[in-house]
Amino acid sequence: MAAQNGKDLLIKLDLTGAGQFETIAGLRATRVSFNAESVDVTSLESQGGWRELLAGAGVKSAAISGSGIFKDAGTDERARQIFFDGEVPEFQVIIPDFGTVQGRFQITAIEYAGSHDGEATYEMALSSAGPLSFTAL
Repeated sequence: MAAQNGKDLLIKLDLTGAGQFETIAGLRATRVSFNAESVDVTSLESQGGWRELLAGAGVKSAAISGSGIFKDAGTDERARQIFFDGEVPEFQVIIPDFGTVQGRFQITAIEYAGSHDGEATYEMALSSAGPLSFTAL
């Protein structure tokens, strides 16, 4: 796989609940991580004293974070509404030359910042809230 442009890693939000996904405005940096907890089933009979893990067990999760400049666009307004209403709408993460991850996420944090001689910025964190699907490119 060739090097990818960071601006092509996109976080998209379903604005209406009807599958109308739009890139969240103003993002300049994005990050997605996938996690799977392990279930340790090691016992005194474990071969050579090596740890054993139970396949397919444990909780899977994904986390998304992003930061950017405050633009007060429709997606900014919708993200704030989602946070304050405690909704868990559909999001998409477009990973260049890899595929699309889609599922429900909860916005767990929104932070706004600014200085007197700079632009207003924001940071957002999301946690998966159900099963995710993956569509390869």
